Amino acid sequence: MNNFISFNKMITPTIIKVLFWIGVGFSIILGLIQIIAGFNSYYGGGYQIFMGLLTIVLGPIFTRIYCELLILFFKMHETIKEINEKLSSKDN
Repeated sequence: MNNFISFNKMITPTIIKVLFWIGVGFSIILGLIQIIAGFNSYYGGGYQIFMGLLTIVLGPIFTRIYCELLILFFKMHETIKEINEKLSSKDN
């Protein structure tokens, strides 16, 4: 609890992982909606079906890349913190 209050333990990486799965689900649902709309369309349905498939495939990939970039900042923070601790213990 003390680590939480003093901000020594970050909770945002866990939240980012949850947001990743929400983003994947949203991409798949949006892609399915586009595919269904394409099947129900009289004209231009092939384009909507293609875009729906593209959304299902590329949506989770782009969501993953975005979340990895966000988590990268927290990994850099942890690494810098470890380096600082090692340098502090070396000076003593």
